[in-house]
Amino acid sequence: MNILIYGDTTTSPAMRHELPLTIGDPFLYLESDGRRVVLTNALEEARIAQAAPEVERLLGDALGRDELISAGYSRTGVELELCVRAVAAMSLREAVVPPEFPVALADRLRADGVEITPDDTRFSERRRRKTKAELAGIRRAAGAAVEAMREAATRLREAELRDGQLWHAGERLTSEAVRARIREVCGRLGAVTPPDVMVKTMGQDPRIGHYPGSGPLPVDTPILIDLWPQDEESGCWADMTRTFVRGEVSDAVGGLYELVMSAHERSCGAVRPGVAGVELYELVCEIFEAAGHPTQRTKPPDKPLREGFHAALGHGVGLEVHEAPALGRTATEGLIAGDVIAIEPGLVVRSVGGVRVEDLLIVTDQGSENLTGMVPHELHL
Repeated sequence: MNILIYGDTTTSPAMRHELPLTIGDPFLYLESDGRRVVLTNALEEARIAQAAPEVERLLGDALGRDELISAGYSRTGVELELCVRAVAAMSLREAVVPPEFPVALADRLRADGVEITPDDTRFSERRRRKTKAELAGIRRAAGAAVEAMREAATRLREAELRDGQLWHAGERLTSEAVRARIREVCGRLGAVTPPDVMVKTMGQDPRIGHYPGSGPLPVDTPILIDLWPQDEESGCWADMTRTFVRGEVSDAVGGLYELVMSAHERSCGAVRPGVAGVELYELVCEIFEAAGHPTQRTKPPDKPLREGFHAALGHGVGLEVHEAPALGRTATEGLIAGDVIAIEPGLVVRSVGGVRVEDLLIVTDQGSENLTGMVPHELHL
């Protein structure tokens, strides 16, 4: 099987998986019969050699870069022609590529008779088999997530309850303040955290989806914190969620929490190689449906679900924060040892509020290892 990837290592997970270093400009990766080659230049040659000594470096100068420039090719035209010449130099007549492979390059190669076939599954499966460096990066990101979540919980626990709002250090405690502290802690630990991590109120009529939350945080109300830091060194992510209540927990919210924790413990306990993501998803659906809550399995066809168990159970995590394997209705493939997955069951009842918890697990030969479980799943602070 021949493989072509074109991209940089900061925005292309497929490329970063092959070359574990940061290169901001796009380039071409070629693989055939065990031979791995990159088309690069003198600026990056030494760095690539150090990071991936087993990968051959093919310099554009040797393929006629100066000739193309003298002939009047544009910068883009030069890069396209060099890629075509690199493919010809390896005698490739067909190759599979990621779905994001540039259309212009695919068209140019096809014009020369090279068969190009996009194949998302092929590349997502390659990335499920994490390298040692990627696993180390995921562990570092998870460590940052754990420390940041602990700090966020401490801020909520130490807050004063005053006039229905939380106060900290003489000021109203806001989503923005907690989010800033989360990002500060993660940054200090070498993990970049996006500006839209969630610190949001999940009281009556809560906003679902990736709304980050804003404004003062209230007492006696679920506060959901979902954070996903990215390890700077490896480019790999972590993901975890907790829901807290500072003040009194109503019976209704407490009931949601008990159901969510039951689903979480059951699904995490069932993780092992060979189990399909849809099987884990259905275990959770059974618990929620038995308690009278709607799920994606029971909702009317073609109608959006905005409460109950309205999402999938989780997703894979690695060089993307959402990647294979899936953990929902379409996830028929079995888990493999080395998969990294986020399991995040949640329930929303419009008249009550919402609760969700999420942990990051590595699938092992015997079961799983929880990378974020050391942060208690307590609801009441």
